[in-house]
Amino acid sequence: MLRTNFLAAAATVLMSALPVLAASEGNPSAQRIVSIGGTITEVLYALGAQDRVIAVDSTSTYPAEAMSKPDIGYMRALSAEGILAQQPDLVLAEEGSGPPPVIEIMNASKIPTVTVPTPPEGTAIGQKIRDIGKAVGLDSEAEALAAKTEGELAALAEDVAKIAEPRKRVLFVLSLANGRVMAGGAETEAAAIIEMAGGINAASGISGYKPLSDEAVIAAKPDVILVMTRGNHELKPEDVFTLPALETSPAAQAKALVSLDGLLLLGFGPRTPEAARTVMKELYPAGTN
Repeated sequence: MLRTNFLAAAATVLMSALPVLAASEGNPSAQRIVSIGGTITEVLYALGAQDRVIAVDSTSTYPAEAMSKPDIGYMRALSAEGILAQQPDLVLAEEGSGPPPVIEIMNASKIPTVTVPTPPEGTAIGQKIRDIGKAVGLDSEAEALAAKTEGELAALAEDVAKIAEPRKRVLFVLSLANGRVMAGGAETEAAAIIEMAGGINAASGISGYKPLSDEAVIAAKPDVILVMTRGNHELKPEDVFTLPALETSPAAQAKALVSLDGLLLLGFGPRTPEAARTVMKELYPAGTN
């Protein structure tokens, strides 16, 4: 009860102190933006709105300057108090941020709160950039950045089409827990980046990020293991290739492990063409036809 009363009181104070702006029409006058989601923060900086960002979540690691902003915590474990304490006049949040009660409190506070859809598809990146630009009144800048990104993705697709068969089988390993592989299956950012890079997702038989049985890992027969290099998800070759389920795989025989920064690899923002091209070059060092 005390917690509920505190949140209600805080929301009331902010409602009286801040102008109510229509998120659907954009918020060009917003000067105290809380950015929740590393890709949103990255795009805001790319659009030149960094001075309007007053706080970010812990996934906002690029550019490095963003990490000097106040940190409101992990995007999926937020507290309303932490956000409200920043006295924002706009909150931008990636889809999936939460928990849901926190988003409900933000909506009830009348602070403009814009949720940006983040489907794990390369074709959706341009719209994501445009949505962020519209939310902060930088439509023309966002259009230019979106068009540039889409052009780079189109050029990448042309190069991938020239890659000779057979394509490499790639297993994205999110984490290892008690010797079990947590892999990226269908309908994930990992699957999309593998496809963009010209590979075949070796875990296409599952959907989402799920643990695989040893039998499933052996049957996947990956040629390459793809991992992230940031934070708790960082994995080293000795962590991966000593697993009984992987030690006889083609990837282990070739010591083929590709590591990229997590936000770069799975953020699906302006740097995604760079990420996918980097993976492509690792998969096919001989180049395309």
